[in-house]
Amino acid sequence: MKKIVVIGFLGTQLDAGISSARWERWRPTIDMTRHEELVISRLVLLYDRHYQKLLQLVHADIAAISPETEVIPYQVNIHDPWDFGEVYAALFDFSRSYPFTPEQEEYWVHLTTGTHVAQICWFLMVETRYIPGILLQTAPPSRANIGKPGKYTLIDLDLSQYDSIAQRFAHAHNEAITLLKSGISTGNSTFNLLINEVEQVAVRSKAPMLLMGPTGAGKSFLAKRIYDLKKARHQITGAFVEINCATLRGEGAASTLFGHVKGAFTGALHERAGLLRCAENGLLFLDEIGELGLDEQAMLLRAIEEKRFYPVGSDQEVSSNFQLMAGTHRDLRAEVDNGKFREDLLARINLWTYHLPSLAQRREDIEPNLDYLLTQQSIELGHNISFNKEARQLYLEYATSSKAHWRGNFRDLVASITRLATLAEGGRIGISQVNHEIERLASAWQTPPATQANAQDNSLTSEQWAELDLFERLQLQAVIRVCQDCSSLSDAGRSLFAISRTQRSVANDADRLRKYLAKFGLTWANIQVKPPSF
Repeated sequence: MKKIVVIGFLGTQLDAGISSARWERWRPTIDMTRHEELVISRLVLLYDRHYQKLLQLVHADIAAISPETEVIPYQVNIHDPWDFGEVYAALFDFSRSYPFTPEQEEYWVHLTTGTHVAQICWFLMVETRYIPGILLQTAPPSRANIGKPGKYTLIDLDLSQYDSIAQRFAHAHNEAITLLKSGISTGNSTFNLLINEVEQVAVRSKAPMLLMGPTGAGKSFLAKRIYDLKKARHQITGAFVEINCATLRGEGAASTLFGHVKGAFTGALHERAGLLRCAENGLLFLDEIGELGLDEQAMLLRAIEEKRFYPVGSDQEVSSNFQLMAGTHRDLRAEVDNGKFREDLLARINLWTYHLPSLAQRREDIEPNLDYLLTQQSIELGHNISFNKEARQLYLEYATSSKAHWRGNFRDLVASITRLATLAEGGRIGISQVNHEIERLASAWQTPPATQANAQDNSLTSEQWAELDLFERLQLQAVIRVCQDCSSLSDAGRSLFAISRTQRSVANDADRLRKYLAKFGLTWANIQVKPPSF
């Protein structure tokens, strides 16, 4: 038979007791080892360092009544045992570090001790098989059996009787995914995997999230949907507060974010709460966080870590319990290297980082987004808007082809559908409107010959270009254009190696692109100077 290993929290209240009277009370951790028919080979006790004395006492009591049970203390550092994200992270780390051997041992996870949050996290650990075991529920004895060790119940989530529980979790998960995608049936595997993890993090963690990607990729839209999901799950009650940090300049930047007191500076005639306080118990989305000044970055870091800060001109701290989400099109690691972004702030917001692919990298998602936007336009204009069959086919052929650059990403697509819907005669979009719209898009994305020449001059000298074969010259020009449309080396690599990366066990796109550029003596910084637009 397999050895039985019980895993659980030290009960800071239920397991406590110093006098001899403690033996008359039901203490779940100790009483587990009192069952005559139950032989526990090992008891793994998770505890906080503040309860070292209680741990020693419990250890000694178990040794007195069940010397064959080995007690293994496992210290966890949980500042707030009622914080879901913190508890889940601690148990996840435990599950990854513990040397499970299910072929030799049977694992029971004790639910009775610890907070309700811990019980839920234990359930998730077992349900997702991060811990290969079953759940153990203990209960005190009835009045007629006072002095006995109580009773215990085993819950094996792999058994069919618990399928309905798993199905409910799956249904809730699917509902959340639909909410995050606004009901759009996206087909891009990279985006779908991203959304799947975002859903898990959004409902389990209050830690900052960082959304990266080119302008118009949908960072603000996704942030709002994450807020809607968290509010639907009753995790936040406050407002969704959004600001584009590129609009914050000078003295007004700190005032906008942190507020100010009356008379703090010239023109401060009234007190201002600031966006951080407006986001109390809600979600604060700082888009283009890379545009914040270094002073504001330092103030923001403290506000994230301590939930307290000083309004401009005040010597009295204020508090705000907000959750932060940030967005950027910049490579913040490069900004740190250039001294434009604080490394400690990046480390704080870089826990959950997601790179949103550009629309050009998600061409299979253009059609479902097209249908979504048509529905939105129909609601806004008050009548149904649709393509005729030939016009729809023509538009999609162009929109999903390499001729469509979608440099503004979803902003370009939204603008395009808005124009088509506005000009649709009787709500029907025909061939002529589509042809005109294609011409408009092609013109907007056209790169004049002079601009192409400037792009070459910004990277290699005319002599260096002349030394390249036509094949290499055309290929390098195309690579440079993709790089200039992307926010980071990794983003450009994913775009350029979108097919071949799926055939590799390790897809280091950034390294492949870096080595390719190095063949021509180029670096990422060399090719980021864009030619002027016309």
